[in-house]
Amino acid sequence: MRIKNFIALFVVLSSMNIAKAQDKKFKVQTIAFYNLENLFDTINNPDVIDEEYTPTGTQNWTSEKYKKKLQNLSRVINELGTSDQQKEGPVVMGASEIENRGVLEDLIKQPLIINKDYGIVHFDSPDKRGIDVALLYQKKHFKPTSYINVPLIIYDQSDKTKRIYTRDQLLVTGMLDGEEMHFIVNHWPSRSGGEKKSSPNREAAGRLNRRIIDSLYKINPNAKIITMGDLNDGPLNNSVKVELQAKAKKEDTKQFGMYNPMEEMSNKGIGTLAYRDAWDLFDQMILSEPLIRKDYTSYRFWKAGVYNKPFLTQTTGQYKGYPLRNSNGQVGFSDHFPVYLYLIKEVK
Repeated sequence: MRIKNFIALFVVLSSMNIAKAQDKKFKVQTIAFYNLENLFDTINNPDVIDEEYTPTGTQNWTSEKYKKKLQNLSRVINELGTSDQQKEGPVVMGASEIENRGVLEDLIKQPLIINKDYGIVHFDSPDKRGIDVALLYQKKHFKPTSYINVPLIIYDQSDKTKRIYTRDQLLVTGMLDGEEMHFIVNHWPSRSGGEKKSSPNREAAGRLNRRIIDSLYKINPNAKIITMGDLNDGPLNNSVKVELQAKAKKEDTKQFGMYNPMEEMSNKGIGTLAYRDAWDLFDQMILSEPLIRKDYTSYRFWKAGVYNKPFLTQTTGQYKGYPLRNSNGQVGFSDHFPVYLYLIKEVK
């Protein structure tokens, strides 16, 4: 067996607390999410507000900058969630803040990741800036069987006749190494206008997400679901704790429930983006109860993390320590750190 595909149990023994099984081996796969922060091409689309990211726009978004952005992002994807036990990077990765399918086609052709042979699931969303969510997947490991974009219908709090056009929620079902999995990719409404005023919009997104999850549970009570994305809320906000009903502890996650490993990280001060010298953990990956069971004959959750390597971090100036984004004419990575989790299963 190739070392890169399998993990000896003694490596995970301390965190999983499984006794008398040192001779067992586990297959490991990385699932990830990354807000790519304004991955725009240089072409002005008259149907969306993208003028900022054109050669004559305020970002002076040239072909050279676009190519550099793609190179930077491909470096992250190539290394994201890799370890001594998993060297292939994300076999499935949700993404947000992409302009169209074309920018994803350009991204997956980058030299650092072209050999991973990523496929794309993408729909154009009604967002006024034209930014969408999508799913990338390594074709040799994941085979989509169905996918749908579910619209979030919300209205302005001060004018109930005015719809707010925001990102759809993308549901992709498929076979991960022959095992059925469901992935929901999200980019919930922003905090524009203030956190409290805009909270009902994200609460509506949480309710929609929960309805999608419940519909999957109704079809299969053992459905393995990972909902992921930039929620523009932290693990303790109502959209996640009340509407999505995510639990912080495995023991509190009952049948048909959802477990949020990011809450513990948030409580420790770990974040994915910074604002006014405070960290928030908006980028989350939340799992259905069947993924945290202790029978490892099929894929189960092992652990999650925030990918915050030094090369992704601003090293000088006012925003030292923040994610290294585009600023002052320089091309960075993203204003969000990506997140990832490991799924493992026992192999004979």
